[in-house]
Amino acid sequence: MGIRFTKMHGLGNDFVVLDARASSQSLDAAHIRALADRHTGIGFDQLLIIEAPRNPSCVAAYSIRNADGSFAEQCGNGARCIGAWLHRSGVLPVGEDAKLESPAGVIGMRLGDATTVAVEMGEPEFDPERIPFDAPEPEDTYPLDVDGEHIEIAAVSMGNPHAVLEVTDVADARIDHLGPFITVHARFPRGANAGFVQVLNENSVKLRVHERGAGWTQACGSGACAAVAALRKQGRVGDNVRVELPGGALSIAWQGPGHALWMTGPAAFVFDGEWLGT
Repeated sequence: MGIRFTKMHGLGNDFVVLDARASSQSLDAAHIRALADRHTGIGFDQLLIIEAPRNPSCVAAYSIRNADGSFAEQCGNGARCIGAWLHRSGVLPVGEDAKLESPAGVIGMRLGDATTVAVEMGEPEFDPERIPFDAPEPEDTYPLDVDGEHIEIAAVSMGNPHAVLEVTDVADARIDHLGPFITVHARFPRGANAGFVQVLNENSVKLRVHERGAGWTQACGSGACAAVAALRKQGRVGDNVRVELPGGALSIAWQGPGHALWMTGPAAFVFDGEWLGT
């Protein structure tokens, strides 16, 4: 028997969505890598598995697996796709607030229309122990030695760990070299997503992200949130920021400490299918 799935994307960050609300989907890392293969499988950055909620306040739960089979704690673009998928299945009406169980905890969600989703991503976490990141105390930036080069990064968690490096130009070729090294840097014991952000003005930035377990992607929702949070903490941007990614733009709103951060952007359906495997 094959596996029924939906292919979706958020700004080119692509996903396969499985419905496991009625029965669990038991897929090991090898099966997930086979599904993720863009030549012999379906192809995706992350696998999203929708599950029955355990928390009675939530309409659904979900888990996330990267293309290499590893687990992920959060995925902003994926969360938006799940919201649109739940709307299509009749669970999440347009204009109503709902809560979902993510691997990083409960998040809020609201649909502006069938494919525009706002996600409450929680309050950014800057405590190194909770990111986790190897540092004695919180700082705006930290020195990091990467393959013989000395750089300065911000470290923040949006339910998953992020390194944020401000650059003068996201088209700089050295970013392609630095990204994979930062993602697996020893000071991030569980790895990190590496974001390279170029500030255009207080309300607009450009961003590229090398994702832990997936590599370079067209967009990273949690990475956009992390970049804005780090810059907002440093006074570099305002409360509402447009983040331009290779795949398109997201709107990030954060009023600072004590407030939850909201991300708004599109979610698109590509096709439904059945994977027969090999």
